[in-house]
Amino acid sequence: MEQASLSIDAVHAGYGDFQALFGVSLRVDPGEAVGVVGPNGAGKTTLLRVISGLIRPRSGNVRFAGQDLAKVPAHTLPALGIAHVPENRRLFPHLTVEENLRVGAFTAAARPHFEARRDHVYTLFPRMKERRHQLAGTMSGGEQQMCAIGRALMSGPKILLLDEPSAGLAPLVVQQVFDLVRRIRQEGLTVLIVEQNVAQVLRVVDRAYVLETGRVAAEGASAALAADPVIRRSYLGGH
Repeated sequence: MEQASLSIDAVHAGYGDFQALFGVSLRVDPGEAVGVVGPNGAGKTTLLRVISGLIRPRSGNVRFAGQDLAKVPAHTLPALGIAHVPENRRLFPHLTVEENLRVGAFTAAARPHFEARRDHVYTLFPRMKERRHQLAGTMSGGEQQMCAIGRALMSGPKILLLDEPSAGLAPLVVQQVFDLVRRIRQEGLTVLIVEQNVAQVLRVVDRAYVLETGRVAAEGASAALAADPVIRRSYLGGH
């Protein structure tokens, strides 16, 4: 499994004249869950877009499974084993749950496994099985988030990128989403979560990086960060 590690080395990136990331480096080893936390505007979403090839880094390297992702077209990343659940979920609202899942299995390698993976998603998310014929756009925010994660799992990824999975959800639903992340982790899937909800993320990840104004301000084991007085004061409402 060593081939499925992700490494980001000294990445600078941005949009037009605006620079969002300044020399960011991080790694995610196979089987790990890693969080990237920080305030709004810290560059977290930009970081995931760089990994997914949606924007190209101005300098630095992004490598996954030994490949330089800057040299790989973005649309081929699912075939490499990278699945990205974007902010705001981006489901196809006028397709049913099952049709959205079928979209997730669009790669040539994934299509033969559609039924087995769909059934696995329904085991993980029983609500999705109940809603399988419902239009995705008519579901609650929490159900849509489950569907978006399920769609990403349909490609059989080696790493799952989650962008703000708790955004806009009620506290009880947030808890359910993170419980699902914990279950996905137990199956051995590598996960990188970008999230403002620092307290919840530190409960489900092994390690985390704190991003502030496009730079890594701190990194470490989740338990150590949760106990750090500066992190507690800044992000966890502690003293």
